[in-house]
Amino acid sequence: MKTVPHVNDLLPHEAPMILIDDMIDVGEKHIHCRVTSKESNLFFDQEIKAIPGWVGIELMAQTIAAWSGYHAWHEGGEPPVGFLLGSRRYNTDTSLFPAGQVLDIHADHMMESNGMAVFACRIEHDGVELATAQLNAFVPPKEKLEQMMNRDTQ
Repeated sequence: MKTVPHVNDLLPHEAPMILIDDMIDVGEKHIHCRVTSKESNLFFDQEIKAIPGWVGIELMAQTIAAWSGYHAWHEGGEPPVGFLLGSRRYNTDTSLFPAGQVLDIHADHMMESNGMAVFACRIEHDGVELATAQLNAFVPPKEKLEQMMNRDTQ
């Protein structure tokens, strides 16, 4: 049995942009990641001693990216580059995630077509739901990504 890589190796990001700490569980249609709100987080606000609540969308997006990276790894590939196309109904009961707060981020794969996918996401603390959203993401085929990346050089 293969040992699952750390979440850092499943994301197409580099520090300091990696915002999630650990992958707790992953399956065919779901993923559960965790992060502790702390000063080392790129978006941690020293004045309020917290991560602003709007960063929750990026935590959800990185959880989705970890899901995608896990499945690519499982098939012997590299973490793909994906794009957050948008979110629907980002609802939150908090304006910030205070220092020390442990956040559980869940994403459930709802549907996919031609590289475009929809995920139902939520953030919880101690089992209490703090934020929810539906995120739309796109992972282009490698050829299309190369076209997009080389557009400026032509």
